[in-house]
Amino acid sequence: MLIRFAILPLFLALNLSMCKKQENVSPSSQQASASSPTPAAAATPVAASSPKITKPVVDQTAQVIIFCYHRLVDKIRYPGTEITPAAFEAQMKELKDRGITVISMQDLLAWKRGEKNIPPRCAVVTFDDGWKSQYEVGWPIMKKYGYPFTMFLYTEGVRGGSLGGGEAITWEQLAEMRDNGVDIEAHSATHQDLREGHTIMLASTGGKKTKTKLTGPQYEQWMQNEVVGSKQLLEQRLGIKVNCFAVPFGNYNEHVKEIARNAGYEAMFTVYGQPITFTSPMDSIGRYAIEANKPKVFEDAVKMIATSTGGAAAVAEVGAKDLVTQPADGETVRTAMPLIKANLSAIGAIDPGSVQLRVSGLGVVPANYDPKSGTVSYQVTQKLHEKSCSVIISAKSQGKKVEAHWTFGIEEGAAGGTSPIPTPKK
Repeated sequence: MLIRFAILPLFLALNLSMCKKQENVSPSSQQASASSPTPAAAATPVAASSPKITKPVVDQTAQVIIFCYHRLVDKIRYPGTEITPAAFEAQMKELKDRGITVISMQDLLAWKRGEKNIPPRCAVVTFDDGWKSQYEVGWPIMKKYGYPFTMFLYTEGVRGGSLGGGEAITWEQLAEMRDNGVDIEAHSATHQDLREGHTIMLASTGGKKTKTKLTGPQYEQWMQNEVVGSKQLLEQRLGIKVNCFAVPFGNYNEHVKEIARNAGYEAMFTVYGQPITFTSPMDSIGRYAIEANKPKVFEDAVKMIATSTGGAAAVAEVGAKDLVTQPADGETVRTAMPLIKANLSAIGAIDPGSVQLRVSGLGVVPANYDPKSGTVSYQVTQKLHEKSCSVIISAKSQGKKVEAHWTFGIEEGAAGGTSPIPTPKK
C-alpha cells in the first residue's frame, strides 16, 4: 500500500508536466507545423493566384485647372474680388464648348491618390469666403450646366459670425447646398495672414478690434483656432468631413503647411494658378483667381490645357464610361501585346476615314474600323514596356471631332503574346 501511494503522486506529477509542455508550444512552432505540407499535399501542384488589383490604373498625363471665384454682382465696385453673373456664365459655357470637363474636388483628390480616373482635360470650380451671391447667383448657373463645385468658407464670415454681415451666406443655405452635393471646405476662421509675426486684427470683448502681431505660444494658440477650429466647426455644424484648406490670400510657409497637415487636411490650396498634374504637391495646389479687372486670367488658364487654341477646332470629349473598350478603363492585363478594341456606336454616325487610334509608346497605329459594328480594333505587335498604357481614339461625327481616352495597366513582368493567362509551372 505504501508503494501504491508513493507511485500515485509521481504519476500525477508526470502527467501534469506533459500537459504543460503541450501548452507551452510556441505559436511559431504551431504555425510551422501547420504550414508544413504532408507528403500527399506536397505532390499536388497548385497554380499561383494572380495578384488582386485594388486600385484602377489612372491616366497620369491628365491635367486640371482650378478656378477661384468670390462675389457675383451686376455692378462691379471691387474688381479684385468681383465678377458679373453674365461673365461668370460665359466662362462656364466656354469650358463646355472647349471640351474641358468640370469635375468635383473629391474626384480630383481621388485621382491624385491613384484611386479614380479623370478625363485628360479637367477643371475644378471653387468659390471663396461664403458670399450669399454664391448661393443666389452662382449655384443656379452651376446647376444649369450640371457642374459640381466647392465652397471654401471662413467660419466667422458666415451670417451670425463676427465678420458675417448682410451679404454673407447663412448656415441654413450651406446645409441646403450640402444636401444637394456641394462640397464645403475650410478657409480659416477669420481670413487673415497666417504667417507668424504678420499684422492681424483681433476682436476683444465688447467687439472692439485691435491690430497686433502674434508670436510664440499666443500665435500657436491663435493658429489652432484658425486652422483646426474652423475645420471642426464646419464638420460639427454641417455634419461633413473637411479635407481641404484654402490659405487666405495665398500666403503661407512651411509652418502653416505643417499645422494644416497635422489638422488632417489632405490638400492645401493657394491662388497662384497653374495646371495641376498627377505629381503636383498636395500642400500647394494652385488656383486661378478670376477677377473683373484681369479678364485674361481665365483665357490663359484654359489655353494651358485646351487643344482648341491656336485656331484649331474644338474637340468634344467622350468619357471612357460611354464606350465598351478592351482592355477596360482601369483594367490591368497580363500581356504586353494586348488586343485593343472600342465600340464607337454610342458616339453616333462616324466618318470611317476619320478614325484614328493612338497608343502611348507607339503613336498612331494602323487600326481597323468596322462601320457595321462601330468597332475599332488593333492588335499590338510589339511589346509595350511601360506599366500603364493610354489609348486615344479620335474621329469625326456629324462634322465635329470627337475624342475618347482611356488607360489600362500591364502587369509587371508580362510576356508578349495574346494569351491572357500564363500557363502555371508544373
